[in-house]
Amino acid sequence: MPLFRYNRAMIPREASGPLFTYADYRSWIGDERWELIDGEAFAMSPAPLRLHQQVVTRLCSQLDAALENHPCQVYVAPFDVRLPRGGESDDRIDTVVQPDLAVICDATKLDDAGCRGAPDFIVEVLSKSTSARDLVQKRELYARHGVREYWIVDAEARILERCLLRFAGQPYPAAEKSAARGRTAIQTLPGLAIDWHRVFGD
Repeated sequence: MPLFRYNRAMIPREASGPLFTYADYRSWIGDERWELIDGEAFAMSPAPLRLHQQVVTRLCSQLDAALENHPCQVYVAPFDVRLPRGGESDDRIDTVVQPDLAVICDATKLDDAGCRGAPDFIVEVLSKSTSARDLVQKRELYARHGVREYWIVDAEARILERCLLRFAGQPYPAAEKSAARGRTAIQTLPGLAIDWHRVFGD
């Protein structure tokens, strides 16, 4: 059954439907966007609110300017990040995510399809439809795959949670939670910081 006929909600592992791979994902038609996490399909709709998109755009603008003539590159969704378990072929990968913002410093991970392997730095801006996944499931997923720094931004409350990976293969320690004000340094990108005044404009 084509995936676009499924309900616009998380398809739980306990459901009778099948688990999916990147080969399935590439074959789906329709305008809806999806992510795969360990073979489970998650709808990326409805579209985020205007504030969400504004924050993502302003974060990306700062990073794009700061990374000019730098080996690291910044990308915004929709941008497929494939997270293999090992050396399996693309068709057998069962996790494909679309972070709001991803910075990749290893050019060998980039190809025409997006990124294969963990970005160095990921930012997710919370939306009502995806907040539980960003706060719990993706936090575990990104740590497991070696994302060195993961930021979760609550744009409405103007709160930042920073997750910094200490040891490969281990969970993130407790998140560093703070108000999104002033400037916040990006640990994985020395010398770079986000100016929250430029993000929120007041």
